[in-house]
Amino acid sequence: MLAALATASKKGKGNKWFSLIDKVWREATLQKAWQRVRTRRGAAGIDGISIARFEAHAPRYLGELAEQLKNGTYRPEAVRRVNILKAGGASRPLGIPAVKDRVVQTALKSVIEPIFESCFSASSYGFRPGRGCKDALREVDGLLRAGYIHVVDADLKSFFDSIPHDHLLARVAERISDGKVLELIDGWLRQDVVQDLQRWTPTGGTPQGAVISPLLANIYLHPLDTLLRERGWKMVRYADDFVVLCQSAHEAQAALGAIQQWVHDNGLALNMEKTSIGNCRTGRGAFEFLGYRFTGRSRYVRPKSLQKFKDTIRRRTGRSRSGTLSEIIHELNRVLRGWFNYFQHAKAATFSRLDAFVRRRLRAVLRKRTKGHGCGQCVADGLRWPPAFFAALGLFAMHTARAAASQSR
Repeated sequence: MLAALATASKKGKGNKWFSLIDKVWREATLQKAWQRVRTRRGAAGIDGISIARFEAHAPRYLGELAEQLKNGTYRPEAVRRVNILKAGGASRPLGIPAVKDRVVQTALKSVIEPIFESCFSASSYGFRPGRGCKDALREVDGLLRAGYIHVVDADLKSFFDSIPHDHLLARVAERISDGKVLELIDGWLRQDVVQDLQRWTPTGGTPQGAVISPLLANIYLHPLDTLLRERGWKMVRYADDFVVLCQSAHEAQAALGAIQQWVHDNGLALNMEKTSIGNCRTGRGAFEFLGYRFTGRSRYVRPKSLQKFKDTIRRRTGRSRSGTLSEIIHELNRVLRGWFNYFQHAKAATFSRLDAFVRRRLRAVLRKRTKGHGCGQCVADGLRWPPAFFAALGLFAMHTARAAASQSR
């Protein structure tokens, strides 16, 4: 497959694939797919079969799946839906497919992903091999420095819930003609959804939480990438989150018009309350992308991301929580290092303030354990437990790491 894709790419052609299902039910493919699902863990689906239970009988389950895929009797289970709390108190729905369905989706994804990867645009970074958020942010930074300061910040309204099934399947069928593969994808799109005592069949969208959904989203939005590239506009997209960077306000307005037309023609909608055009060199032209807020020549952590970080720290530093201080710090360090690695390019002042916030939370825990009251903000607490005290216990200091990173750069 890879050799054929390389040959087609050199000739400027796209191959259409007619026989793929045998590669999906192949033992090696299913085994590798199961290993990936097992590594990611995750909750049990509607059938109650957990990762541990599947693992205990993996050879039998995988054999049954192979046989069902061969003879066309495989049918996905309903998706169990739960609501995940977001920063600010809002929630978003998350679908949890059964473990067996996650295995089959992972197997199919490994087979068809190279086919579409061979034609995806360089401006697309979300959920693609060897690409990620940092690459997208680097591209945005480079374009801003090159003078593309007029930014279209577009927001697709309920994108994953509103993709028209027929349009999406037609887009997949442009490269794949294996009817059994198309039936698999159609079956996942039309899986029943169960939440509490309610059960329904979706008429549009891809199930959030499904392994195959990010790839299907990229397939659906690829023509938009192509349209903007052909017109000379600089787009940076991560899944359904994208910005278009232009050199003039006129270009930005034209780009927004083209996006609105494409979105309308393809059964989607823009959230106009969150869609804007601005010059990011001015205060009113700031825009947010992948957790950062870009304004002027600087990057800041967007307010929602800051709030989410603080909420995470609060949950881990309740005044009555158990564990030694060293254990608490060890747990916090995993959060602090991961958060810093992503946001290290934000304004330096951000990190000293957050370090102080973390130490205040720890002082409040110490006051509670020494029969004191308060939240660790008084001067006496700072003298009793100074920054050096926490540093000696190994607390990760983000402002120190930021200074070291800046010196290294």
